[in-house]
Amino acid sequence: MQNSVLLLRKTARPLYWIVLLTSVVILLRGHNEPGGGFIAGLLAASASVLWAIAFSTRQALKKLPLSSPLNLAASGLLLAAAAGLPALLSGNAFLYHFWATIPLFVFDYKISTVLLFDLGVYLCIWGVVSGYAVMLLQTTE
Repeated sequence: MQNSVLLLRKTARPLYWIVLLTSVVILLRGHNEPGGGFIAGLLAASASVLWAIAFSTRQALKKLPLSSPLNLAASGLLLAAAAGLPALLSGNAFLYHFWATIPLFVFDYKISTVLLFDLGVYLCIWGVVSGYAVMLLQTTE
């Protein structure tokens, strides 16, 4: 095995998890600040692309949640749509958001249906971009 491939594989293992953790932090922080589901989904997709380049597209697909980019994107779309259901059930406009505060040990965390929507966008973008990139990389294998 070439030294460059070996180096890429050794660095891809921890870097994959660091990028995914960063995407989750941006997902959770972004619902109140700029960022959120879209940019976090792009970061998660970049982790999948890194894995596909370092190892193989098959290995990258195995590491995706729900084992398929299509399943991941579809579940994200369903979650994003479900974020509007509480508003409809309470007689408000679709995607009207509800907020609550969760007291944690040191600080309070604001949670809302916005986070559910952002989580849906996150999964949808991760699935679509990863699927597209992996399919492009498969043509070069």
